[in-house]
Amino acid sequence: MGRKPRVSPFQKHGVLVLNKPTGPTSADCLNTIKRELKQSKIGHAGTLDPLAEGVLLVMLGQATKLGPYLMGQDKIYSGSLIIGRTTDTYDIQGAETSSSDVSNITEKMVENEILAWNDLTSQEVPAYSAAKHKGKPLYELARNGEEIPVKIKSIKIFDGKPLEVSLPMARFRVGCSAGTYIRSLVHSLGIRLECGAVMESLKREESRPFTLAEAHDLDEVLNDPDGFESRIIPIADALPHWPKFTVGEKMAADIKNGTRIPVENVPGAPGLIVIEGDRAMFLDPEGIPLSLAEAKYVDNNLHWTVLRGLWG
Repeated sequence: MGRKPRVSPFQKHGVLVLNKPTGPTSADCLNTIKRELKQSKIGHAGTLDPLAEGVLLVMLGQATKLGPYLMGQDKIYSGSLIIGRTTDTYDIQGAETSSSDVSNITEKMVENEILAWNDLTSQEVPAYSAAKHKGKPLYELARNGEEIPVKIKSIKIFDGKPLEVSLPMARFRVGCSAGTYIRSLVHSLGIRLECGAVMESLKREESRPFTLAEAHDLDEVLNDPDGFESRIIPIADALPHWPKFTVGEKMAADIKNGTRIPVENVPGAPGLIVIEGDRAMFLDPEGIPLSLAEAKYVDNNLHWTVLRGLWG
């Protein structure tokens, strides 16, 4: 029999809402936490570009299992752009590829184009991105001077609005589906104005269900190792928008065995109506997370089926 992997006594389990600073990559931030705070099992939900700052969800220990369910949530950003320029990365950190006269552009025109983001349902993936083609990230192809395939992805935009326009700069706020490239939104605005535009700054204000109000600065986290655990959201509270059910020992054992549980056998909140596709977290009698589950019809009866085990 093989040996069980050693579990570090320093490893924490839960979600840290980090206020990522501008400059380092998301991976840089995680590697620093991993090294300085001895967190061998760590991941993040939703990458932020080096230029960007704001909410980065850091998953620790068993909470890394929550990744698919945290990454798919809507995001809210604020940022600024500059018209009259283009770069290969669509932001000010890239190499300039063109510059244009913007004397014929009015503030109203820019405001209208920001509002037009709300009508978009797809966008082109930037060449300098982590999206992959035949197993290779696009940014690697771009840096090697290789041909970049055009990739189009579906997006959802809501509440896109201008905050301030003072040419050639404009500030904006936008809500969007997970995976939306704000750089591409800015680039598309420049194309429609026929003068080009680049993203100057970006802040993720919300990665639902968590906001900047709950975020901790990286320096604050690193400089107070004794307070690290107090800043971590326990796994049981990491999906606050999901209902939670506490079950008895017999049902807990069934869940660990992957047994489907009839919905009517699970005591729910008063007035809660469960429909197919609903998701929930199950806890054992001591309040320890057992699993994530989804309601599905099996033989014409609605059952809770395990999506992801959380025990261990």
